[in-house]
Amino acid sequence: MESGSVTTPFGRRSMTLGMLASQAAARKIEPGQSIDKWKLYRALCEARPLLGITDRALAILSALLSFYPKGELSEDNGLVVFPSNAQLSLRAHGMAEQTIRRHLATLIEAGLLIRKDSPNGKRYARKEQGGELREAFGFSLAPLLVRAEEIERLAAEVVAERLHLQRLRERLTLCRRDVAKLIEMALEEGAAGDWSAIHLHFRNVVEQLPRSPSAEQIAATLDEMEMLREEIVNQLEMQVKTHNQSGNAQQTERHIQNSNPQSITELEPAFETKQGETADDRSEGRVGPTEQIQKVERKSEPVSGANAASANAALKSFPLGLVLQACPEITAYGPQGAIGTWRDLMAAAVVVRSMLGVSPSAYEQACEIMGAENAATVMACVLERAGHITSAGGYLRDLTRRAEKGEFAIGPMLMALARINSPVRGKVG
Repeated sequence: MESGSVTTPFGRRSMTLGMLASQAAARKIEPGQSIDKWKLYRALCEARPLLGITDRALAILSALLSFYPKGELSEDNGLVVFPSNAQLSLRAHGMAEQTIRRHLATLIEAGLLIRKDSPNGKRYARKEQGGELREAFGFSLAPLLVRAEEIERLAAEVVAERLHLQRLRERLTLCRRDVAKLIEMALEEGAAGDWSAIHLHFRNVVEQLPRSPSAEQIAATLDEMEMLREEIVNQLEMQVKTHNQSGNAQQTERHIQNSNPQSITELEPAFETKQGETADDRSEGRVGPTEQIQKVERKSEPVSGANAASANAALKSFPLGLVLQACPEITAYGPQGAIGTWRDLMAAAVVVRSMLGVSPSAYEQACEIMGAENAATVMACVLERAGHITSAGGYLRDLTRRAEKGEFAIGPMLMALARINSPVRGKVG
């Protein structure tokens, strides 16, 4: 721009103080100052959120820069470009002229362009007889050169904030994984503590985070998650230390073992074999209406054989609250439509067994191998996944065989359902 000049817009467009300020700032170009135009454009793209311009406006600015003949912006080469709207449209991928005018106005309001209008409002240039450019009317790129340092600083701030956000997300992801794995391990090992409540608290912390959180929100969630992880680690380390000091591993194992004195067979009707009745009829519960059905109460007895005993010992029972959180469907089958105790859950499991077509023999075998509480828990999980299981009876027998060999653990199946059926699930996974 010519030193000391002030350019007013053509036609009905009015002059504003912002335009005057932009023109005054554009006259402060230092002698010999220059910058690579595409390097500056990349910085503009990074700094876009802080400059308040849209991606469409940046597309128009890119088209304008493409009309600048040199690779570097410099006052010595002139800073005015003068393409028509039709030419701009071609280089802006066919953008409509009305849209072009709107985004040009946005760039001018943001102080990134100055409109230098001709007497008739057209964009053109006058050249000397030797072909040198004497004067041009169009859009001045001088503000870009003047604000180059500011734009690069803003771009660096945006990049630093993005990296900071990325690191926070990574730390939160690692911390979430640690807490989830520690809770799952504590449940699998039968560690003392209200792990159901701890798991619910963990899910609450996770679900409070919005879908597109800010760095401050992620940092606050990370602080709470790290505190939870530290508490869990301290609690588990204290138990390990106490266990090592006592030196009585067998006592600890007995303490965390499921010891339910009530057998599931107290809740399950037993059938006496009458003369002429086959074993298959009895095992599948196919008893004729004229045959006598007698309900027998008996205490559960351990299964003979080392495999069954070791499988029963290897499976730990889980907190009832966690089972009901993971398998809410079974609650409706409890006495009076509610489950408050393990006995209620086992009664509901008997109803579900019959509803899903699982034979009494298959369920009794599961109780003998896994334990009554664990068999009821597995039955609740089978009900929850009933739509994906072709034969509930065959599925239960397969799990029982795997449990007898020590190849089945309830924890992963239960924790997966707990994550799906979390009461606070719905915002962010």
